Amino acid sequence: MEIVGIGTDIVECVRIARMIEEHGELFLTRVYTDWEIRWCRERKHSTEHFAGHWAAKEAVLKCLGRAGRRALSWTDMEVRTASNGQPQVHAGGAAKERIQELRISNILLSIAHCRAYGTATAIAVREAPPAEPA
Repeated sequence: MEIVGIGTDIVECVRIARMIEEHGELFLTRVYTDWEIRWCRERKHSTEHFAGHWAAKEAVLKCLGRAGRRALSWTDMEVRTASNGQPQVHAGGAAKERIQELRISNILLSIAHCRAYGTATAIAVREAPPAEPA
């Protein structure tokens, strides 16, 4: 396995709360997919979950590097939790194109949050080519 990129981010939950309060649905729909908005709102501490998702998307953007001619959109990425509890990135649009361009086979993602901060780390990896026979 080869590491293609790594990204990390931390955000204050109060910053995300302020953005939601000031800009409401406009902010939410620019940053999060409909699924993410529903999922975060269903959680007891929704602001912390929105902050964790924000940090995850920032971390993924950083590990993908620059996107070339087409800019990556926040909603080109969706962060979901697998049945085993592991967060996963589902990509579409320019993010999916960038992942294919870099031949990334997986993005490993870790998210954490508390009342004050949301943080995430993303590591983009590609499978190593098969070894040459000796």
